[in-house]
Amino acid sequence: MKFFLAIILTIFFLISHPIPSQAASLKERLLQYPQWTTKPTLKEAKEDLIYPDWMEGTWKVSSILVDQIAPLAPEIVTPGFENSRQYINQPIEFEVRFQKNHTYHNYKSFLPKIANKKASIVADREFNSLNIAKAYLGGQGVLKVKVDPNNPNRQIIFLPENRQIIYSITKRDSQTPTPHQFISSELTQQMFRSESSIYLNEVETTTAYQLLESGDIKAQQVTAIYLSPKDPQYFQAARSPVSLYHYELQLAKIASP
Repeated sequence: MKFFLAIILTIFFLISHPIPSQAASLKERLLQYPQWTTKPTLKEAKEDLIYPDWMEGTWKVSSILVDQIAPLAPEIVTPGFENSRQYINQPIEFEVRFQKNHTYHNYKSFLPKIANKKASIVADREFNSLNIAKAYLGGQGVLKVKVDPNNPNRQIIFLPENRQIIYSITKRDSQTPTPHQFISSELTQQMFRSESSIYLNEVETTTAYQLLESGDIKAQQVTAIYLSPKDPQYFQAARSPVSLYHYELQLAKIASP
């Protein structure tokens, strides 16, 4: 009897909650901002994120936090949310680099292999993370960044007073709506570690890049924070984001010396 009841309940659930034929595009997801109620459907992060050829080079970035939202406030407000208000409409500048990668890794083994296909464009994650961290925390606020040599999806930012931020990218996807557009999304498990405490959360970063006729790039970026299952308020938040940050980026290419 319980078996048949379960089947009937499942049928009613499917009728009232039809499964979409395919996941919404990343472009649609950005258009739905800030009405985000759950995480995106992404693929397992196995290799590095591949960028279009037109992003190769070193760029000067101007990043502006346009707005920030705490959808579940006042019941749930994440650490640092109020402090980040100081950055709203304030340009933050730093350099980033995207470069050719002539090897790829099978992360189930420890041996890199020479890629037979054309060299892909990937982010210089150590260079980029260090510059971004220094832009927000100051030159003395960051000691170094270390990327796992066997897996670019893992890195550690070392901070003063024996503090660390450990990142592990678990899922990602990317789409190219037009030859001059590129949209990426990544889910990252993030751990803040100090001598006295550990704080865990999950971060979604979804970014739409647009190549301009001038050769510059503009981008819209949304960062969403989700609670870790170990957080006391996890079940209260369910799968909803607890913080949303919307950025506008301008990338100007720096001429090679």
